[in-house]
Amino acid sequence: MEPAPQTSSVTSRPGRGVDASLYLHPQTLARLKSFELRAKMIVEGVMSGRHRSPYHGFSVEFAQHRPYAPGDDLRHLDWKVYGRTDKLHLKQYQQETNLDLVCLVDASGSMNFGTRAFKEASGVGVDRSLDGREEWTKFDHATALAAAISYITLQQNDRVGLGVFATELLAIVNRSSQTGTWRKIVETLATHPVDAQTDLSRVVDQVLGQLNHRCLIVLISDLLADPAMVRESLARIRHRGHDLILFQIVDQTERTLAIDDLVQFEGLEGEETVRADPADIRDAYTRAFDAHIAAVRKEATAFGFDHTVVSTHDWLGPPLAAFISRREALMRRSRLV
Repeated sequence: MEPAPQTSSVTSRPGRGVDASLYLHPQTLARLKSFELRAKMIVEGVMSGRHRSPYHGFSVEFAQHRPYAPGDDLRHLDWKVYGRTDKLHLKQYQQETNLDLVCLVDASGSMNFGTRAFKEASGVGVDRSLDGREEWTKFDHATALAAAISYITLQQNDRVGLGVFATELLAIVNRSSQTGTWRKIVETLATHPVDAQTDLSRVVDQVLGQLNHRCLIVLISDLLADPAMVRESLARIRHRGHDLILFQIVDQTERTLAIDDLVQFEGLEGEETVRADPADIRDAYTRAFDAHIAAVRKEATAFGFDHTVVSTHDWLGPPLAAFISRREALMRRSRLV
């Protein structure tokens, strides 16, 4: 439930003439451009690119030697090794593959909540959203995050796809690295209402049914769902061999219940309305909210996935840059990239 000052009505964002700068500050792009977003697992790709494949071939980067076997291509014999050992060995190389990334953005009703001023959050001096709102919502923050991650990945010449979801997939941008893909992603993020419930289990099934090789999935959601459902969904993603980054979007007021007056709490996904004094329930509420975040984090890390909480009241650039930098450092140490 969210405090009633936020509307639960349908809000549709105009698609034509969308200004991408409203969803991602140019300084954020500049800060993030130098980072590479790579999967923690070694991914199998479909095109030549910058990410190592587990399948050894005879191109790109030397990996190791193996003994010659009858029928092997003699062009790959290492004559220097033969001269030293009098034994025939072939050079094996790491092939390079592209990373396929799929961004999944939650567009359910609870994502329509926000208490930060749009002008402050947008960073470009715009007083209100394209549909007239003065509050920066969790969905606004999620779209900015998805745009940033997509931008970074496309800078690597990797393929990016997008899914916007609630009870099911509402919109899809097919995976591509072609010019114009980022614009399509931004326009898709800017055109969908946020008025439905979330069915993560169904959405994961729909997404996995469309993936024919391993990908890096970025799930951006407030994850106000039963942790058992989250666990079941993450288990299916892991079973299919995909990697996952989970960004849990929260609003500062939502997390702290920093409201002084008696208010009416209105459910944004069909729940009943409750009138209460925040001071009477704040301690119990914040404990329950933090416990829920901890439960989601526990489920994610149990499957080896990354989980991070993103506040709508924080600037997007620094935490995202720090997260990617930390992730790459961990991958280097583990020798997975």
